[in-house]
Amino acid sequence: MKRNASAHWEGSLKEGKGTVSTESGVLSEQQYSFKTRFEDGNGTNPEELLGAAHAGCFSMALSMILGESDHVPDSIDTKASVTLSEGDGGFEISAIHFDVTAKIPGIDQEKFLEAANTAKMNCPVSKALKPDITMNAHLKD
Repeated sequence: MKRNASAHWEGSLKEGKGTVSTESGVLSEQQYSFKTRFEDGNGTNPEELLGAAHAGCFSMALSMILGESDHVPDSIDTKASVTLSEGDGGFEISAIHFDVTAKIPGIDQEKFLEAANTAKMNCPVSKALKPDITMNAHLKD
């Protein structure tokens, strides 16, 4: 399986602007710029897109792991906070933190956390990334 996305950029780093698109058309020439990445501009940025991809990947992995033990979730809500830091070699994604809230009939907190931690470490996006990935996971009644 292969998925494609593209980016177009014009101009200098601070004054320039660009667009990102996906082959599926879900994103079509969505604006990004220095302001949307480092300030409060209108548009998206690579870290926001990575966070969405990682949250989606994690949620699907958690659903799979829970289903393998006959605990099909009613819902899983995952927020990914991606930290961009300036290090010795320039900017880097230094951390990703998940806030997870799920409603899963018939499971206790210990089994839920075990499944969530397994998903956090093993979803394909987590495997592709090297930052410190932390998590708070909450089970709803």
